[in-house]
Amino acid sequence: MKIEIAEKQDLKSILDLQKSCYMEEAELYKDFSIPPVTQTLKSIEQDFENEFFLKLVLNGNIIGSVRGTLKADTCKIGRLIVDENFRNKGLGKKLMEAIEHQFKEANRFELFTGHKSERNLSLYKKLGYSEFRRQKINEKLELVFLEKNNHKKVTNKTKS
Repeated sequence: MKIEIAEKQDLKSILDLQKSCYMEEAELYKDFSIPPVTQTLKSIEQDFENEFFLKLVLNGNIIGSVRGTLKADTCKIGRLIVDENFRNKGLGKKLMEAIEHQFKEANRFELFTGHKSERNLSLYKKLGYSEFRRQKINEKLELVFLEKNNHKKVTNKTKS
């Protein structure tokens, strides 16, 4: 098993896995119009131009992925996915650690998940994330925004 930087030719596999993984979320919220499920190949290719994608590969197959982007001093992390056959083995944690490492210059990390997504909320809290905001999307869905300060960031402090 290896975490690698994704390439453009990986996007169809990542998109297929993403749709499969997010169907559980769609069922949980009874909303099959959520962006991770309805995303097109063209759309993920556009995301690829602006976001950094990692993939988790086993025997040549992509079994996980995560993406991030740096805005100001914040790394925004999104679409953490792990194939259902490989869950509860610490792979989501490894992907999160890998994306945080890719953005080690960030002062903080930020992500969001749905309020009913207990497995996600539990993982993020174990990784040191804490809730800082909620946003009601509709009667079915409230987004929970979580953040974590980057305590590993190396800073050069000089007195002026």
